[in-house]
Amino acid sequence: MKSHQHGIALILVLWLTVLLTVIAGGFAYGMRNEALAARNTLSWAQARALADGAVHRTVFELMRPKVSPDVWSPDGSVHAWDDADARIAITAVDESGKIDLNTAPDDLLKGLLRTAGGLDADAAARLVDVIGDWKDADDLRRPNGAEAPDYQAAGLTYKPSNAPFETVAELQRVLGMTPELYFKIADSLTVLSRTAGVNPLYASRTVLLSLPGATPEMIDTYIAQRRDTLAAKLPPPPFPLAGAVGNAVNIWRIHAEATMSDGVSFVREAVVRLGSDRRRLLVVLEWNEGQARILTAAQGTQGATDDGTRTR
Repeated sequence: MKSHQHGIALILVLWLTVLLTVIAGGFAYGMRNEALAARNTLSWAQARALADGAVHRTVFELMRPKVSPDVWSPDGSVHAWDDADARIAITAVDESGKIDLNTAPDDLLKGLLRTAGGLDADAAARLVDVIGDWKDADDLRRPNGAEAPDYQAAGLTYKPSNAPFETVAELQRVLGMTPELYFKIADSLTVLSRTAGVNPLYASRTVLLSLPGATPEMIDTYIAQRRDTLAAKLPPPPFPLAGAVGNAVNIWRIHAEATMSDGVSFVREAVVRLGSDRRRLLVVLEWNEGQARILTAAQGTQGATDDGTRTR
């Protein structure tokens, strides 16, 4: 009888040991996860602070006198550097280098839809009419456009705003605009420059190819000359195409990425413009979290400091 009781006691002790081991293991695992989460949160906060700081530094660099030999230019160049345990990379583009949805002529929008969007001439012309009907103030339908009845017939619960685009993202609501097409052209568009043309000094290859009469050979030659003259701090080359081109509007779209040594990263997308008086030197128009896209391109500048610059 006693041996039987000893056997039961031994089994209970074993089960209790197993239970305590499981509890201890679960506690240790939970503490490990909490420690990792706390470490990631700290790294994320550090990356966010560094990305925000990079935006402020970029504004400072862009506001420096242009006579300075190492002055930055809002031309889409990548500036990358190391800061403690982080890798930071930024680009800045003057919005005058993009196509303004509200003020660009139809031919310029058609060019973008064809060269960047991959549409044929007829499809591009139709979509430009639909875009025009979205932003014009009347309910008159363009030959290939779309007004409220067309949106209703397509099963949509909204209609054209009959007002200028407030954001580039609003273009996604236009009838016939697909997510794939929007993804291809969005980076080349703005609603902030309010100019009919584009500033070739800050325009990307995609934007320049959208200009009527542009050829890849012509644009590639100009971009190479522009890159060389900017690197040498010389006046930019003359643009080969005639037509309306805008001036710099001093509205900068800044993309800043910070990646910590443990892989945690943060991306800040900001749009700022110069203020109109001394009491307000800078106005923030957008301040959002973005998606990483340039640090991979900047890997070739590993170990570089402020002079580690790549041009697009």
